[in-house]
Amino acid sequence: MKSKHLLHFLVVIMMVGLVLTSCTSAFDKVLKSTDSELKYQKAMEYYNLKKYSRAAALFDNIVLIYRGTPRDDSINFYLAKSFFLDKDMYSAEHYLNLFRQTFPRSQFTEEATFLRCVSIYNTTHRPSLDPRPSHQALAAMTEFLYLYPSTEWAPQIRKMQDDLFGRLDEKAFNSAALYHKIEEYKAAVMALKTTLKDNPDTKYREDILFLILSSSYRLAKNSVPERQRDRYQAVIDEYYNIISEYPESKYKRSADSMHAEALDFLGKK
Repeated sequence: MKSKHLLHFLVVIMMVGLVLTSCTSAFDKVLKSTDSELKYQKAMEYYNLKKYSRAAALFDNIVLIYRGTPRDDSINFYLAKSFFLDKDMYSAEHYLNLFRQTFPRSQFTEEATFLRCVSIYNTTHRPSLDPRPSHQALAAMTEFLYLYPSTEWAPQIRKMQDDLFGRLDEKAFNSAALYHKIEEYKAAVMALKTTLKDNPDTKYREDILFLILSSSYRLAKNSVPERQRDRYQAVIDEYYNIISEYPESKYKRSADSMHAEALDFLGKK
C-alpha cells in the first residue's frame, strides 16, 4: 500500500515538473522571439494573469522597439506597474519616476505619480532608523497633491502622510529623550527644547516638558555650588511651564517634588 502511495506521489511530482518546464519553455520561446507584436500580446496576457515578473521581462524587452510609437507610454507604464505589483518597490519607484518625467501628459501619469508615492512609502523604515526615506516620501506626496488637488487618491495620500509625520515625531522625541536617558542633562534640555520648537503640536509635548523639567532638576542637583542657584531657578521656571499647560499632568507628583526641592534650596518655601 505504501509503495502505491509513493508511486502516486512521484507521478504527481513528475507531472508538476513537466507543466512547469513546459511553461518556462513557452516563456523563454516568446522572450527569444523576434516577433515584437507577439511579445507585446504575451506581456499583456502575463500582466492580466498577475504573472508580473514575466510581464516586466517582456515589456522591458520591447520598450526600445516601441519608442516613439503610440504604444510607447503604455508599455513603459505597464513595465513600471509590473514591478510595483510584483512588490519590487525600489525598481517600481525608479521606473515610475522615469515614466512621469518622460511622459508628463500621458493618461497614465497621475496614476504613475501616485504609485511612485506608494513605492517610496513602502521603502520607509521604522522610527529608530534613517528618517531620510520618510522625508523623501513626504516631499513626493506634497508634490502629488499640488499637481493633482482633486485626485481620487487624496485620502490615501493623506493617510500615508499622517503615518509618516507620526514616525518622524516619534523619531525626534526618542532622539532628544536619549540625552536624558544617558544622563547628558545639559544636552537633553537643548535637544528637547529644539524638538518642541520644531514641532510645537507634537503628541509628546507633555512628555517633553516633563523631561526638560527633570533634566533641569538633575543638572541643578549635580552642579557645582556657584551654578546651582541659577539652575534651581530654571527648575522652577520649567515646573510652571508644564503645570500651566497640564495642571493634572501624569507627571504632577514627580514635578511637585522637584519644584518643592528647588524652592527649599532657594529659600522660597
